[in-house]
Amino acid sequence: MTGNFAKPIEEHPLLVYNSALPFAPITSTIYKTFHDVDVFPTIAGGYQQTWSPQLLVMAEHEGFVRSVAFSPDGNWVASGSDDHTVRVWDAKTGAQILPALYGDNSLVYAVAFAPDGTRIVSGSGSGAIRIWDSRSGVEIRSALLGHEREVRAVAFSPDGTIIVSSSGDKTIRIWDASSGTEILPALRSHENLVRTVAFFPDGTRIVSGSDDCTIRVWDVSSGLEVLPPLRGHNGIVQSVAVSPDGTRIVSGSQDDTIRIWDAISGAELLPALRGHQHTVNAVTFSPDGLRIASASRDHTIRVWNASSGTHPLLVLRGHDVSVMSISYSPNGSWITSGSKDKTVRVWHTGMGETNVPRHKYVVQAIAFSMDGTRVVSGSNDNTIRIWDAKSGAKVGPVLRGHKDSILSVDISPDGSKIVSGSLDSTVRVWDAHSGNELLAPLRGHDDIVRSVAFSPDARLIVSGSRDKTIRVWNIDTGAEEITPIRRTFRSICRIFF
Repeated sequence: MTGNFAKPIEEHPLLVYNSALPFAPITSTIYKTFHDVDVFPTIAGGYQQTWSPQLLVMAEHEGFVRSVAFSPDGNWVASGSDDHTVRVWDAKTGAQILPALYGDNSLVYAVAFAPDGTRIVSGSGSGAIRIWDSRSGVEIRSALLGHEREVRAVAFSPDGTIIVSSSGDKTIRIWDASSGTEILPALRSHENLVRTVAFFPDGTRIVSGSDDCTIRVWDVSSGLEVLPPLRGHNGIVQSVAVSPDGTRIVSGSQDDTIRIWDAISGAELLPALRGHQHTVNAVTFSPDGLRIASASRDHTIRVWNASSGTHPLLVLRGHDVSVMSISYSPNGSWITSGSKDKTVRVWHTGMGETNVPRHKYVVQAIAFSMDGTRVVSGSNDNTIRIWDAKSGAKVGPVLRGHKDSILSVDISPDGSKIVSGSLDSTVRVWDAHSGNELLAPLRGHDDIVRSVAFSPDARLIVSGSRDKTIRVWNIDTGAEEITPIRRTFRSICRIFF
């Protein structure tokens, strides 16, 4: 919702209270926190129960969207379409961040990001493979030519040095990503169009799926098959993917099923996953390998338990026609999809945060480091945590010591120290790297400490309390520097001149 309505909310923030909040689902935190029957208007017909999992719809393509891919940092989505363009979108707002990338007058069947996010590779109906600078949209080098028919799939190796492609000419080709030269002769074993190809996480093998109904696994250095063909599907193999640990292969087929294979032995690990009512066009593993997402000609996206393969955990509906491609965000929270309805959509899975570290209770305080790379948070669970501001990953140990809720935190300008104030009436100073307390708790306030901040040179700490005093502390000794200032206030902030 935020992405779709970001612009009007920014332009008319005060209207949000009366025009947007009343529509919040009744089970949502925002509804439970802010709804007031005496303030907000009544919504005729009742309220939604929950938020829709569909977050964004990007509808600028003029043809089928055949391929989508998240950037490695999860901030962008690339898409390839029958309108002959590659487009790059902001994954949070849905805005196009580059003009449409146009290579030649042919369909774009496939797109993929390089592992470092700086390049996008695309495969087209003309048989050309193009590499684009993801920031400028400029073609980095001349097209890679060799396939005699359309390029159906492309992928970068995990280290970004190699590109693999598959084609309607029944071949798989392996290219040096820098020079554009073919590293090996074309791989020829499939007896029909090769629709899909993917690297293993270690970059030593690739897996492919074909209209000959087989899946094949190849050694990248020699070009030889390392397993007998995997047979089980009764229809065209539309898509293959490898689990993050490299132990499993998942495939989707025109026979409406999804199959999971042992990547070492080639044995099928589970009975076929059945639920889609039509061709399974795309499959992918979640970043943690615990789930499989699938997209189908039946207009739906389904999420499955990768271990048990039992009934779908989630069914996402919104596309009007066949869903052609899907991609997980790096944190597993979102799926992006491309469809014959000419749209790219972003969905919240409701599952990606299960393995993400978090506070157990309400977060009362947050602060950014001066360089913007880290965020520190304090919670009602009595702990302080440090996070990578870009990825959201937890950094370092959990800071424990306060006996009650954390109400305020700050990071020193050089990022080496953290100060916190608590409901336990103490101020504490921490080493931001080790998590150790640098001083004994600073005791002087007679009531809860609502606000803390470092001085610009990090030699002093200032704290404010419900006891109506402001106190200034020496960072080295913990001693109070001045007589407490006795005023009524609500917060303290650090100001740089």
